[in-house]
Amino acid sequence: MHQACAFARLCSAGDVAEGQAIKIERNGLALAVFNIQGEYFVTNDTCTHGPGSLSEGYIDGDVVECDFHNGSFNIKTGEVVAPPCMIPLKTYKTHVEDGEVSIEIDEQ
Repeated sequence: MHQACAFARLCSAGDVAEGQAIKIERNGLALAVFNIQGEYFVTNDTCTHGPGSLSEGYIDGDVVECDFHNGSFNIKTGEVVAPPCMIPLKTYKTHVEDGEVSIEIDEQ
């Protein structure tokens, strides 16, 4: 049985400068919205290794480095790029329509 999906609006595309990220809090989640060469990606904002905020991290291409312990993740896939991080980052299916950035969420 196919689960119905809904979209949660996060921000306007113009809110996130290219090569930057912003933190958005929605439905009890802290999310980081990244603009990588005009494409938008959304991950959990909190590093899987510690309390670092990835929206405040250093972005180099499609990699974000946590400013807490300098571990790194691929923004597009959530995969760990550099230790001490070991657990991949949760990513969200992202849509941009009419200048609005949204993520797909499962309806319960």
